[in-house]
Amino acid sequence: MKNITSNNHSITIRKGASADLPEMLQLFTATIDEVCKKDYNLQQLEAWKSGAENKERWMNVIRDQYVLIAVLENKIVGFCTLDQWNYIDLLFVHKDHQHKGIASLLYHQIEKEALQQQQKEITSDVSKTARSFFEKAGFQVIQEQTVNVKGASMINYKMVKYLIF
Repeated sequence: MKNITSNNHSITIRKGASADLPEMLQLFTATIDEVCKKDYNLQQLEAWKSGAENKERWMNVIRDQYVLIAVLENKIVGFCTLDQWNYIDLLFVHKDHQHKGIASLLYHQIEKEALQQQQKEITSDVSKTARSFFEKAGFQVIQEQTVNVKGASMINYKMVKYLIF
């Protein structure tokens, strides 16, 4: 779909497929474990990671959402999903590839798709860990929320970015 070179490495952004799910799930759980541990306690991390067990939900993500995958040297290093053309459901970058611009690459392609679908805004429910990334991308917090996942209460943020055609 799109090749972008960063730090002498060629990152390919392409559409996701069901064959990507095992690697996406691995990346999802490893990223939560490593990257989010400064913002959430062990019980919260375990509850959040348990979302990987809901295979039906992940099949629905691949089937119903606009899914972009970032690939580096034949490995998935990040993914982002857009639901209903205006809601970022998932945005994860591999723990070993943080702060290399991968989330930005994925996000900009997602925003471009939302604009092509003539959306006026993009929303997302954003973790404490991801909040600063989304703010830098032009999102603002609408409200802080407490969500309950398998008995663990976690704080996240309902955020929005208004798009200009």
